[in-house]
Amino acid sequence: MSIEPRELQTLLDFGVTIAREAGDLTLKYFRSSFAVETKRDGSEVTIADRETEAHLRRRISQQFPEDGILGEEEKEHAGTSGRRWIIDPIDGTYSFVHRVPMFGVLVALVVDDDPVLGVVNLPATQELVCAGRGLGCLWNGKAARVSETASLSEALVLSSDFGLCEKHGFGPAGERLQRQARARRTWGDCYGYILVATGRADIMLDPVVNVWDCAPMLPILEEAGGTFTDWKGQRTIEGGNAIATNGKLLGEVMRIVNDER
Repeated sequence: MSIEPRELQTLLDFGVTIAREAGDLTLKYFRSSFAVETKRDGSEVTIADRETEAHLRRRISQQFPEDGILGEEEKEHAGTSGRRWIIDPIDGTYSFVHRVPMFGVLVALVVDDDPVLGVVNLPATQELVCAGRGLGCLWNGKAARVSETASLSEALVLSSDFGLCEKHGFGPAGERLQRQARARRTWGDCYGYILVATGRADIMLDPVVNVWDCAPMLPILEEAGGTFTDWKGQRTIEGGNAIATNGKLLGEVMRIVNDER
């Protein structure tokens, strides 16, 4: 299924609108008190996650009733149109519950298994990054571009949790990437990918992720001139792990990952 640029722009505008609405909902709770529950997988969830996802699903279903919807908190709704919206109401729930502003609302559209648009709204930092295939990447309405850093020795490497590299089989590679980089920080979750897409960091490592964490990142990173792959170097949102780079560093990063397997 092909989408004309004008139609894709309309879909992207809709994605931005609902991501902004959802961000406003999250801020209502971020600035107040709320209960925190623990899910079966050990991750945290709040009423903000559930209400925000319900809002996103309702808006998509009203506007595009034949489209599928996949989200973190509810069962998948199978559509009939060949299009699937993938949403994460609060990416970075750990940050959210600890009142750290590095969390975001994620919205993506996948057509025939290809992510064609992505939106990341960071309401607490008042940043919104969005991209559509062939439409470029925007950061608060202005063109976004990855960095020009060409050597790992000059790079800033990010991860949500470097310790998870060891747990999920990437310990040696993670250690070597940290050691050879100029600097490393744990500005993670969606915030880390946005830092790479906007040229403020160079590499983002995630040894374990879900598809709803990844879906908007692929079009955003690629439209900003970067790359989004799994740890095998494959362009995918379903690899179960992820690496984002500014493009210039992908080869050097993958050589280290492959050497340390």
